[in-house]
Amino acid sequence: MVGTPTNGRARLAFSVVNGGQELCLTSTPTSIAGSDYGGIEFTKEDVEALLNEKLKRKDRFNLKEKCDNMVEYIKKLKQCIKWFQELEYSYLLEQKKLQDELESSEIKFSEMEMIVKKKEEELNSIVVELRKNNAFLQEKFTREESDKLAAVESLTKEKEARLIMERSQASAFEELARAQRELSSANQKISSLNEMYKRLQDYITSLQQYNGKLHTELSTAEDDLKRVEKEKAAMVEDLGMIKGELALSKASQDEAVKQKDAMMNEVTCLRREIQQVRDDRDRQLSLVQNLSDEVEKCRESAGKYCEELNEMKEKTNELEATCSSQSIELRTLQNHLAAAENKLQVSDLTAMETMHEFEDQKRLVRELQQRLADAENKLMEGEKLRKKLHNTILELKGNIRVFCRVRPLLPDERSSPEGNFISYPSSVESLGRGIDLVQNGQRHSFSYDKVFAPEATQEDVFVEISQLVQSALDGYKVCIFAYGQTGSGKTYTMMGRPGLLKEKGLIPRSLEQIFQTRQSLQLQGWKYEMQVSMLEIYNETIYDLLSTNRTAPDVLRSENGSPIKPYAIKHDASGNTQVSDLTVVDVHSAREVSFLLEQASRSRSVGKTQMNEQSSRSHFVFTLKISGINESTDQQVQGILNLIDLAGSERLSKSGSTGDRLKETQAINRSLSSLSDVIFALAKKKEHVPFRNSKLTYLLQPCLGGDSKTLMFVNISPDSSSASESLCSLRFAARVNACEIGTPRRLTNTQS
Repeated sequence: MVGTPTNGRARLAFSVVNGGQELCLTSTPTSIAGSDYGGIEFTKEDVEALLNEKLKRKDRFNLKEKCDNMVEYIKKLKQCIKWFQELEYSYLLEQKKLQDELESSEIKFSEMEMIVKKKEEELNSIVVELRKNNAFLQEKFTREESDKLAAVESLTKEKEARLIMERSQASAFEELARAQRELSSANQKISSLNEMYKRLQDYITSLQQYNGKLHTELSTAEDDLKRVEKEKAAMVEDLGMIKGELALSKASQDEAVKQKDAMMNEVTCLRREIQQVRDDRDRQLSLVQNLSDEVEKCRESAGKYCEELNEMKEKTNELEATCSSQSIELRTLQNHLAAAENKLQVSDLTAMETMHEFEDQKRLVRELQQRLADAENKLMEGEKLRKKLHNTILELKGNIRVFCRVRPLLPDERSSPEGNFISYPSSVESLGRGIDLVQNGQRHSFSYDKVFAPEATQEDVFVEISQLVQSALDGYKVCIFAYGQTGSGKTYTMMGRPGLLKEKGLIPRSLEQIFQTRQSLQLQGWKYEMQVSMLEIYNETIYDLLSTNRTAPDVLRSENGSPIKPYAIKHDASGNTQVSDLTVVDVHSAREVSFLLEQASRSRSVGKTQMNEQSSRSHFVFTLKISGINESTDQQVQGILNLIDLAGSERLSKSGSTGDRLKETQAINRSLSSLSDVIFALAKKKEHVPFRNSKLTYLLQPCLGGDSKTLMFVNISPDSSSASESLCSLRFAARVNACEIGTPRRLTNTQS
């Protein structure tokens, strides 16, 4: 039976929304300042109280009072939904603002990162240059050390030579002492001694001049060393070693000066001795001849000593030149070090500033992310409450829920020269629920309970129907069926793609959820028994997909030759549907049901047309009967889950069907046309609804006209060549969404 309309104006509102002619969709919600809802706010307790509110009736048969109570209750629900819509819009605005702030902060963060990277590169280049300079200085330092070691060795050699000279002079003095005693015999050699004396005087004068030069050079060297020491004091600790070595070299030079002073004293002593020799030359004439050879030897040694002194002079000049160059280099290095230290200080300051700004930006980003997460949580809670309120209104009104799903474009469809003719409005009221279709330049707007874009996954689709599937375990009759043209993705939505876990359809996912929930409810004392049956309606004939014999039952005959009755559809007084002689299997796990589904899919009738390589040529009906009992409360529930994959509608001119395919197409179109007639009659509230015009509508009679929770998936193709078929499917879905079939009733009783 078809119930009378509970609220005519509410049904008219749904028709206006789906017609898209009188309702103007805007991007901002309508203000409620001047409406009946203005200034009303709802808390969570108010919403729960509103949802749990029970209608109070004095007289059970007073329909007018019932209608008034329902109108008042629906008015409250509308107020609550309007308030949630505005709250959702404010959350969306805040979320958009937070996203803009987050993007700006991310841009600033990226800029700061670039600046920090540049600073790091500059600092790295400066550090590399300093390391190169340090290596160069170390090399020069090692060279100077080697030169100084060579100078020290030469000085030691000079000392040894001087010691040898002193020893030879001592021996000469001894010989002169002997010669003084023998001057009487050396008168002939006085002339030669005089000449030697003159030469020695010249040599002494040259030595004095050389000593003067050495004094001046030493004074300049001391000044340079003092200046170098002052410059070295500003260097790093590593250059202190050079200063110490220079001090050692200064000390060695001082020792050399002392040694030269000693030699000068010795020369004065020699002069005195020569004066004595003059006095005693008469006695030493005899020894001059013997000493001449020794003097020649001394000359040779003196020449060698002069050459060594010249070499030492050249080395000292070279050392002075190296010291001056090193002092210049030290000054330049000090300037470089000062500049590098200034750069380091500036870079440290800028780095500290950038780090502080970076920390501030990170703190701001964390705050924005936290605010965004809070806003998203609030938005999710509001969306859940909105869905719950919306489902409650639909259950109270008894409307069939409609979900629309648009499949993605196939590879061979992407090269279409025409543009995309399907769009999705972005306003708050239509976000996720509206769809627009353009045909011949005219826009057609539709609104459903949910619209899934092509990028929606199987998991996203199942999340929206999971609560409806749960209702089957709670004792409700639930029916979900997929409608659409051939190739629009109905079978993929219901069954999925075998072998791929992420692409499982609604049927296997629903069974997994039911068996998981059944296991969790066992702790509360519930025990469930489940039975599965699967059939298909092919050419207006019912076939049992779980039977081992796939021959049509109306042509089967028994062993004695008598014909077997075909499968008959029966409805009892409580609204339950049974098909006679249909195979019913007891199941205990989702794996068993998956095995039966594979068996049924192999037995199902499929064929190839110009619109689809593997087109479903029959209506597939999956039924799960659930019987539950709670031994602790003696409560019993009986739920039914019907999952239906309808055959695809198609035009004969487009599908190119001939022969058997032509008969199949005609039978499919007739059954779908009968379904359209039933929906039209329910929408118009006609007294007679033609459920018996086809096997499909007669099988769906409890779902369309009884106390079942019914949901229809309308699948459409985004291909521009299917625009007319998609428009017809959307219009049919709009009529289905406006149908009121009665309030769902839970099938429960108490065990006797």
